[in-house]
Amino acid sequence: MLTDPLPGTLDLRKAASRGAIVTGTSKPLELPRFRDLLAADEGIIEAVLTFSRDEEGRYLVQVVTDSTVTVTCQRCLQPMPLQLHTDSTLAVVWTDEQARLLPAWLEPVIVTEEECSLRELVEDELILALPPFSYHEQVDCNTVLADMAAEPEADELPEKSNPFDVLAQLKPGDTHQE
Repeated sequence: MLTDPLPGTLDLRKAASRGAIVTGTSKPLELPRFRDLLAADEGIIEAVLTFSRDEEGRYLVQVVTDSTVTVTCQRCLQPMPLQLHTDSTLAVVWTDEQARLLPAWLEPVIVTEEECSLRELVEDELILALPPFSYHEQVDCNTVLADMAAEPEADELPEKSNPFDVLAQLKPGDTHQE
């Protein structure tokens, strides 16, 4: 298990030219866009970034992450743990045009400055890895849903008014004079 924090920024081109490998951990609180999608702040994110160059001279970054975070179950709306694993190969480019020319198996990462935020790189991969909907196993949700759907006691039920009572008052011939 990794224990060192993930470095903040790095020159991706220099790292790729040297064939560097950067490892580190992060917490959801350190990744604000990702944290906004979670149900709790707990969890640890382990990341391994491997920098290289391919035969075409492209600068590449392989981003591998493993994490266990807490999300909201969309069936019972209770927190639940979720394990995420990502493994993506990104090509470092400087323009949208260069990104369009990449082969389909490479995802672009557009870098406008020398230094790139490794946390943002990892955060982007984690956001993309989140499933659109998360669910407990059906058995786990059934208990929670059964508790929510339990019938209230008869004396707890509010007295329902009849919406047609107003119409009965307007009916001709039912006017009472005293």
